[in-house]
Amino acid sequence: MTPKPTSPTAIELLQSQSLTTLVQHEIERQIMAGTLTPGTKLNEIEVAGSLGVSRGPVREAFRALEEAGLLRTEKNRGVFVRVISIEEAEEIYALRGVLDEYVARTLAEVITSAQLTRLRESVEAMHHAVETGDSEGYYQLNLAFHDALVEMVGNRKLLETYRRLVKELSLFRHEALTGDSSAPPKSEREHRDIVSAIASRDPERAAQVTRDHLVRGRTRIREMLARTPGASGAAPQAKAG
Repeated sequence: MTPKPTSPTAIELLQSQSLTTLVQHEIERQIMAGTLTPGTKLNEIEVAGSLGVSRGPVREAFRALEEAGLLRTEKNRGVFVRVISIEEAEEIYALRGVLDEYVARTLAEVITSAQLTRLRESVEAMHHAVETGDSEGYYQLNLAFHDALVEMVGNRKLLETYRRLVKELSLFRHEALTGDSSAPPKSEREHRDIVSAIASRDPERAAQVTRDHLVRGRTRIREMLARTPGASGAAPQAKAG
């Protein structure tokens, strides 16, 4: 039997969904990189023009990113990159801490030699970023390191939950690692300790070292906010742009 040709409507739908995904990923990438900072207003027409797409996929991408907790819509004002309060960030950190400790404890029992090699290579890349003063590169490597840890556990739902939390925290914590030159060297040493603890095959030690790393990370962010009154989470809800 000769298959029936796909209707134009179905093709247009697929193209629209694909464009929406591409637009969503690009806006998300800019938020994660700190290019679009919390409180920034997004103009549908401008975004569509800059990405070379129609307004429909941009509108759908805005909706998806609002559901993901990265954007918010204000009636009669527009769409903004969401600002996370200190209180909300603390709640997210608490939940992330539970997940990270579980991941460290689990990996101490099941991690393979190949996975350990991958983590050590990741830490070496982080060291290179520290040595060359590449704070933005370090930030991205830091995200990739923790994402790899969770991925190695092999729990898809855990990974999905973790990635959502990290995306929301990126609205708050980007400046802590990219705006403070003393932060990456400290963070790098802590990541080496995490790998060492996991490699020791001691679940409790791995969980404790990971817990210590998260506590220090939260402290660095609090210190950054104290030095920078207008930083993410300490500012009013929106700034026009």
